[in-house]
Amino acid sequence: MRVICACKELGIRTVAIYSEADRHSLPVRFADEAICIGPPQLALSYLNIPAVISAAEIANVDAIHPGYGLLAENANFAEVCETSGIKFIGPRPEVMRLMGEKEKARAAMKRAGVPILPGSDGIIASDGEAVRVVAASRFSGDREGVGGRWWARNAHCAQRRRAAGIIPAAQSEAAGAFGNGDLYMEKYVEHPRHIEFQVLADEHGMW
Repeated sequence: MRVICACKELGIRTVAIYSEADRHSLPVRFADEAICIGPPQLALSYLNIPAVISAAEIANVDAIHPGYGLLAENANFAEVCETSGIKFIGPRPEVMRLMGEKEKARAAMKRAGVPILPGSDGIIASDGEAVRVVAASRFSGDREGVGGRWWARNAHCAQRRRAAGIIPAAQSEAAGAFGNGDLYMEKYVEHPRHIEFQVLADEHGMW
């Protein structure tokens, strides 16, 4: 609705896509045009990239605002928009991939001189490698974090032998949940305080 209202203020025509479950939603009612792209199941509608692109081409749109969640952080979708000659309103595909894959994000921050938690320099492939990272690090206490894409597991490793089996189990769980079993390690912080900065920028620079 915020996107539609902003477009109306600017005199820009809007097209809303919707699943059958959202047929009577506010965006569908307020957009200049609305196109149904499938049944209620996300995989068959809002996550169905060919259906979304087909609707965009039928409506002859210039740009797509992906909203929040779903395809908003999908680099492949941004690339398909680019290939189809449709402006994707959001980060470039390479930026999404860089920030979405945590081991690459850590490496980028390290190169930029941004402080990061101590951890592995890249993907951890085995229990033995995890043990070597722990032994070579300056992790405080006896807890290490083993993480995947948007996912983390804590392991008590006071005795290094207790790490056995953690990496394969974590890889299996991450692959099942996110389709990617790559793991990295970083220091486990108990009772952390989350501070987030929102940065607004467009292709012409930061605001």
